[in-house]
Parts: sequence; structure tokens; C-alpha cells
Amino acid sequence: MADEQGLLFTDDVSPLPSDQGYRGPTACNAAGITYRQLDYWARTGLVEPTVRGATGSGTQRLYSFRDILILKVIKRLLDAGISLQQIRTAVQHLRERGTDDLTRVTLMSDGATVYECTSNDEVIDLLQGGQGVFGIAIGGVWREIEGSLAELPSERAAADPAAESSAADELAARRAARKIG
Repeated sequence: MADEQGLLFTDDVSPLPSDQGYRGPTACNAAGITYRQLDYWARTGLVEPTVRGATGSGTQRLYSFRDILILKVIKRLLDAGISLQQIRTAVQHLRERGTDDLTRVTLMSDGATVYECTSNDEVIDLLQGGQGVFGIAIGGVWREIEGSLAELPSERAAADPAAESSAADELAARRAARKIG
């Protein structure tokens, strides 16, 4: 999908519109994590939803394709035994790095530290040094998530916050009318 756009990436990694996102349960399904993990990571700032954050009781967070990509990478790192502290460092590095050629990045780890490799030579050097124990090719994770999300529902964030709040006001008015009558 991303390859069909001509450029591998733009500043927005997602091949979807920037206002299109996925609710928490859908993000969990695609990333292979629990809702409890998703909620904790959002509250602690590890992966906050970029399409729409929770703004109070009853609002739904919406996660972008890139958010779900990062969630899946975190899940893989956790499964490999990497500490959440090291994962936070790796995620921060990926954020600072930007999104250019992200699919060409392979994350390698020796079980304690996470390394970024962008070429086969770097991977080989790391392995020859006896440091690499496992690797995660982000491009492969990208394709997995594209396949998963193709089957799952998405939604658009409200373009006009006033429209969203008026819908909430209308619902509140209906509830109040029902209580009175």
C-alpha cells in the first residue's frame, strides 16, 4: 500500500488519512496486546494515540497506523525479554529519528540494549561482535499490520470539535428529557 504511493513515506507514516484511526480494542487486536497494556502505555506516555486522545469519560482514543506499528514493535521487544525501560528508550529514539525509511530499520538486541541497524552490514557487524540475539525488521511488522488492519474497522476523528460536543449535548438533552418524562 505504501509502495503504491510513489514515496516510501511522508512525514505521516500511515498510508491512511491522518484523521482516520482505530479504537483501542482494534489497536489491541492488530498489535497483539491486552487493553490493560494499551491503557497503561497511553497513561504513562509510552504510546499516546495521535488521531484522538481520551478527553474524558466516554470518549474513545483513536490510534493511527504508526501508533499501532509502534505498539506491535513494543510487544515484540517485550516478548523477547527487553525491559520496559529499554523499550521506552528505543521508542523515544524512533520518535526522534523521524519516519524516513522506517521500514528499512531493523531493531537488534542482546537482551539488554536495543540497537538500530539500517543496513545488512550493520546487522552482520553486530552479530559478529556477539551482541545480537534477535532482530525485528520494522518493514515486516509494517506489512503484518497492514494485513491485520485491512480486516478491522476504522473511523474518522470529528473534524469539528464543536460538532462532537454538540452531539454529546444532544445526547445529554435526550437523557435529561427521558428522566423528566
